[in-house]
Amino acid sequence: MDDKLIYGIQQVGIGVPDAEEALQWYASRLGYDVPIFDDSNTATYMAPYMGGQPHKKRALLAMNLQGGSGVELWQYLDRKPLHSLEPFRLGVLGINIAKIKTRNIQKAYSRLKQQKVNLLTGIINTPDETPCFYIKDLYENIFQLLESSDWYADYKKDTGGICGSIIGVSDIDCSLKIYADILGYSNILYDKTGFFDDFYQLPEGDEKFRRILLTHDSNRTGGFAQLLGTSQIELIQSINKKHPHIFYNRYWGDLGFIHLCFDIRNMQALVRECAQKGFPFKVLSNDSFKMGQANGYWGYIEDTDGTLIEFVETHKVPLLKKINWNINLTKRDPHKPLPRWLIKAMSLRRIKFTRP
Repeated sequence: MDDKLIYGIQQVGIGVPDAEEALQWYASRLGYDVPIFDDSNTATYMAPYMGGQPHKKRALLAMNLQGGSGVELWQYLDRKPLHSLEPFRLGVLGINIAKIKTRNIQKAYSRLKQQKVNLLTGIINTPDETPCFYIKDLYENIFQLLESSDWYADYKKDTGGICGSIIGVSDIDCSLKIYADILGYSNILYDKTGFFDDFYQLPEGDEKFRRILLTHDSNRTGGFAQLLGTSQIELIQSINKKHPHIFYNRYWGDLGFIHLCFDIRNMQALVRECAQKGFPFKVLSNDSFKMGQANGYWGYIEDTDGTLIEFVETHKVPLLKKINWNINLTKRDPHKPLPRWLIKAMSLRRIKFTRP
């Protein structure tokens, strides 16, 4: 196999002050109750983005097995993570908002209201008339919950996993060189400039924006593609204001959305393509890097504004530690999806959580 394969968004990285507290919140509110790995080691490869020094950390990847992408909860263990130097403003460069899908938007809204989640809006339509609403987590991160018909399984939850993100950029047309060309989000669902009702109640959401909503042309195939599902990238550009990057004068891993990660196959082909197209890898691990009980091959590029895009070629995923039961992806046809019974077996790792 000579070409890269992108299976989908694997996870969005979120810098948090307490990974255990964060896991309980995401499990009880958004259904992220299946940890995939839990790694407490020193982060060395990312030193260039952490003040030039390695740092001790805990990284915990959790999934919602109804379908969608995961969350990687990333916590410094040797320093106090910093908030953004300025209050969040919509359109700041970087990952502004993560998108979460829901089966029943009214049910999800009512439940989260009952759980006293910080609801930023009522139910309102996006520019393409999809019902949505916006919430904040414990750490001021904003999520857009939107109605979806794309599901992998039914565990009787009203929310699934992440299905995309809203990313602030300085020049949408320039940013498409990565998001449309390299990542394959070449199908434009809308491209509008103006003032938007669903943004109005968000911080500085009453400003004028250009918004372009992108998805991939066809369904991804192979590996975890069916579980990860279809996804969207929404690029937003402030028309009248210039914004700094959300991580200006801060370290990667500080509080907030730290990266967007894609599950892939054939890392070397992707490395060559990115270099040829002017986006060389800034970080690249060895080809069998341990992440807790999992292992794989990973690296980072930057988009045109410095937002970090991660790629992970997963080699092994743990199922049951006690009997050393793992999924070995290197021995499987990369174009063939993993059997449903095998992914369902990941539910053996489901955690118990405290309901509010």
